[in-house]
Amino acid sequence: MAARSAMQCGQLGQLGLRGSSFEESRKAGVTQSVVKGTMQCGQLGQLRVEGLRKAGVTHNAVKGRRARSGRGRASLTVRCGEGPKVRVRLDHQVQFGEWHAILGSAKSIGAWQEKVPMNWTESGWVVDLEGEPGETVEYKHIIVTHDGNVIWEEGPNRTLSLPNEGEVELVTHWGQTQEELHFQGGRSQNGHAGKHEEQVQNSESSSEGKKVEQAVNEISTSFVKEWQGASVKDRRERSGKWDTSGLDGPALQIVEGDKSASNWWRKLDVVRDLLSGEVAKKERLKTLVNAAVYLKWINTGQIVCYEDGQHYRPNKHAEISRRIFVELERITGDKNVGLKELLVIQKIHPCLPAFKAEFTASVPLTRIRDIAHRNDIPHDLKQEIKHTIQNKLHRSAGPEDLVATELMLARVTKNPGEYNEAFVNEFRTFYAELKDFFNAGSLTEQLEGLRSSMDEGGLPILDHFLSSKADLDKMNSSDTAKVAESVLGTLHALTCLREKLLQGLVSGLRNDASDEAIAMRQKWRLSELGLEDYAFVLLSRLINAFESEGGASWLSEEVKGGRVGKWTPALTSLAMAVQQLGLSGLQKEECDAIKNELLAWSATGILANDTKAWALRLKATVDRVRRVAESYTDTVLQLYPDYVEKLGNALGIPENTVRTYTEADIRASVVFQIAKLCSLLLKAIRSTAGGDGFDVIMPGRATGTLIEVDRIVPGSLPSSATGPIILLVKQADGDEEVKAAGSNVAGVILQHELPHLSHLGVRARQEKVVFVTCDDEERSANLRSLLNRPVELVASPESVQVELNDTPPTQKQETEVAVSSSKPLQKEKSVNAEAGGVATLTKVSETKQSVVVRSPLGTVLDLSKATTENAGSKAAACGELAVLTEEAKKVSAAFLVPKGKVIPFGAMEDTLEKSGSLKQFKSLLEKVETAALEGGELDNICNELQSLVAAQRPAKQILDKLASDGFPTNSRLIVRSSANVEDLAGMSGAGLYESIPNVKLSEPENFGKAVAQVWASLYTRRAVLSRRIAGVPQKEASMAVLVQELLTPELSFVLHTVSPIDQDKDVVQAEVAVGLGETLASGTRGTPWRLAANKFDGTVKTLAFANFSEQMMVKDGVNEADGSVVKAVVDYSNQPLSTDPEFRTHIGQSLATVGFFLEKHFGVPQDIEGCVIGKDVYIVQARPQP
Repeated sequence: MAARSAMQCGQLGQLGLRGSSFEESRKAGVTQSVVKGTMQCGQLGQLRVEGLRKAGVTHNAVKGRRARSGRGRASLTVRCGEGPKVRVRLDHQVQFGEWHAILGSAKSIGAWQEKVPMNWTESGWVVDLEGEPGETVEYKHIIVTHDGNVIWEEGPNRTLSLPNEGEVELVTHWGQTQEELHFQGGRSQNGHAGKHEEQVQNSESSSEGKKVEQAVNEISTSFVKEWQGASVKDRRERSGKWDTSGLDGPALQIVEGDKSASNWWRKLDVVRDLLSGEVAKKERLKTLVNAAVYLKWINTGQIVCYEDGQHYRPNKHAEISRRIFVELERITGDKNVGLKELLVIQKIHPCLPAFKAEFTASVPLTRIRDIAHRNDIPHDLKQEIKHTIQNKLHRSAGPEDLVATELMLARVTKNPGEYNEAFVNEFRTFYAELKDFFNAGSLTEQLEGLRSSMDEGGLPILDHFLSSKADLDKMNSSDTAKVAESVLGTLHALTCLREKLLQGLVSGLRNDASDEAIAMRQKWRLSELGLEDYAFVLLSRLINAFESEGGASWLSEEVKGGRVGKWTPALTSLAMAVQQLGLSGLQKEECDAIKNELLAWSATGILANDTKAWALRLKATVDRVRRVAESYTDTVLQLYPDYVEKLGNALGIPENTVRTYTEADIRASVVFQIAKLCSLLLKAIRSTAGGDGFDVIMPGRATGTLIEVDRIVPGSLPSSATGPIILLVKQADGDEEVKAAGSNVAGVILQHELPHLSHLGVRARQEKVVFVTCDDEERSANLRSLLNRPVELVASPESVQVELNDTPPTQKQETEVAVSSSKPLQKEKSVNAEAGGVATLTKVSETKQSVVVRSPLGTVLDLSKATTENAGSKAAACGELAVLTEEAKKVSAAFLVPKGKVIPFGAMEDTLEKSGSLKQFKSLLEKVETAALEGGELDNICNELQSLVAAQRPAKQILDKLASDGFPTNSRLIVRSSANVEDLAGMSGAGLYESIPNVKLSEPENFGKAVAQVWASLYTRRAVLSRRIAGVPQKEASMAVLVQELLTPELSFVLHTVSPIDQDKDVVQAEVAVGLGETLASGTRGTPWRLAANKFDGTVKTLAFANFSEQMMVKDGVNEADGSVVKAVVDYSNQPLSTDPEFRTHIGQSLATVGFFLEKHFGVPQDIEGCVIGKDVYIVQARPQP
């Protein structure tokens, strides 16, 4: 085969869009471009090899009207050599994430060894082949699954005999290898495609057809290009499918309504009635999604409009459209409207006809009547125009009328001079009017229609964009830099204009708005959406320009030479692309922060010759962009598939259209181009920084079967997964148990970055489970080819290797990966079997909870009086830390400890006894000890326990003592857990128990509720199972509450005094985040700043830059202290740790000094938590490092 397909549909996730599918590969000499969901391959046909070979194809760009799901029917032009060309089209769909290919006998199509990918289109999977005249080959279709396996179609091999010349198409069906096949224009044979006999019966007729087709392509609107209906004609005999079984709500109303709605205006009225009815009030999002899908299928001809014998002029359609538009604007202006609803509404707007005054007049679109009565055209043409366009339009207008008009215009213009010029010009004018009615005009036409409504500030912005666009359209330059500069200028002008239009739309639609104002608002709305579509096209051109320069390898070479300025166009492109998402309503503050970062990094050179740090900082922001793209993809995947399938099946929509609806929507969005830009930049960044996409959290060697799971949760592994397992995990929050999926988990490969010192990372080190992350989509795709096969995972600080391992693990290896010893093995197995594979926290013999000494009723302890026995290890450590502050100053390791008090062990039980709940509490404790997971027994008992304890309130005398001898009543406080089963050498319990910030003693109900929440966290499902597996009886678990003044940190950190990756005792590793430390502990997606600081020589290395989207903070001015915190988007271009290398060094050295001091004092490596406020370092916790 001359070259592989430029894109394999079904592998979208490999562009960084999780849960979707596309795989993209670049081959030498092949240029690729994606324009509105279609592919543009390079001159594949020019890479000639002997025998059958793949033909190069060009897909024309789709411009103008909004490209929504279902787009991509651009015309195809074969550009190959002189041999016969065959387009093989397979009419079959596959599961999401899979794709079709063919294998054949000819060497150039795989020789039964190498699969040749087929390209996804809305009308089937296609591949263009070219061969020698009369050549005969055998082949079969195959399905390539998401894990790389191949499914062959059943039956004998297919036999294909190529014609002697020409271009033909062959349509096949999966599994029907002996079906009757047809070449376009050739004879049929049973099971074989015969040699092409007289492909063109009438060369003159064929030439005429090509002229018409060419004319159509030259004038065609995107509206018509995506038309998938039958040929346009009067359709009076109606047929269809309206299966209402299993339907309810909006889908049922649409199907029942469509059954009695033959023509377009009646179908529009079905939508109007739906949106304004009771169903929409109860299920608004569901209603909008069903309406959007229904209208889309009408506009593309999938749902056919028929005449029903009644006559309604287009003004009927316009009136209905206006009522729908007003309802959509009302929803858009609702303060409670959600992102999903806004995204769906954007899909509905372009499906509605216009309703300005000339279309709501009693007799609209009269020009066609005058055209049909002209005396300067042949009688037959007059009659054809009258019957196929004029009468049809005025009886029962529908989308098919624009298709018919476009075909007619193509005919009358194909031979210049054949018809009277005045007639042709008049017909063109009518065509423009009809496009206006269907809102199918080009972007330029739409924007020109806004002039009368633009103010003095808006007109220059409009003119600047139109001028930039016109210059770009005329540009014919081979200078890539010049083209990129022009495209960037146009994209910037587009963004300014789009912002201006959205400013005009933000105020909402007035109740007393005139019909004229409403009609103009529709134009503004459609123009804004059209600009978003054009941004897609511009981004595609930019990506092509970057690829033509050499892509990622070119960028990495430029930065190695110190020429970071070459990155500016790519970073600026990504910044403006992200800004488009924000303008569309997707995480606007997040998009603005990302834009600021990208523009700041593009304007900043490499500081202190630290190229790696420059690249890592850039990587953090690009990863943040990718998260936003993934969130859009996730949203779309949540919106459409189920609704599309139900409605499509009920209305008899072709399976192909139903199955590809959601994927087509993603491919037609700006997010698709963002994903491509991210992939390009991340490849260049990894090359620059020297990374391979892997990050090691727990080094080591593990063997086992590679199995992919969505998350690390019980039940995620199939029952057949026995023996050691290596997990390939799609997503993790960071607070999971590393062995929650099963006790036989030997290694984990997580497909995105994770804080090293997160709960999940700590658990991996405790359990000795090899743990790595991989944020390179190509490497993740390669790993999938090893799924369900035995592999060996070897991770070291220097490299990660995952290879096939055909040698089964020895008994010793199996025992090691199970993290068991011979003595407690039996008990761990039984517990894990019952718990569905919950993590083995540690060996039972090593875990020993502290002895509990209950304090007298109403006791409140000073921190200095807190001991492990009366208040738990955490409170005791804080008391000891408070004492150490003076000593630390003497050795230049100064730190502070927030003031605190302790509600000791026994206070919870005293409260339960006082409320009369102690007996019930003890009964539930006995039940939870042996409760089974099956049937939800354990969950139910845990919920009862938590509810019972959370309903308690600490005694008033405790609150009084805290206020009289501890804190002012208006001080903001944090209440923290201090259990006898956490912060131990064998069992850290990190992340298992609650901490509630932002409470005050002056608000006793909120304060008491927070204390009760901390008590109740002792009985969460995770906490109960952790103790059960560790061999700690539930009745022996006790909870004290540490009450401390709430700090308002600028930075929070977690510090390990021995490097957790390579166990270097000279190096501390810190992970730092903006704001409260809950960001590091809460499982928030993203990465912290990661610093490695030498305790002795003061060197500080930056291992990673932060990209958490939000910080947690206590907002100033909030009167009620109810235990809540607020979140604020972080712009890292304003954060010194990202912008100032000297500040990073200072922070790293300060933390290393404090960490070394505490390590020396306690005698073992420490896991330390704290924060930075101004120049002061505060320590809030220290415990033995896992």
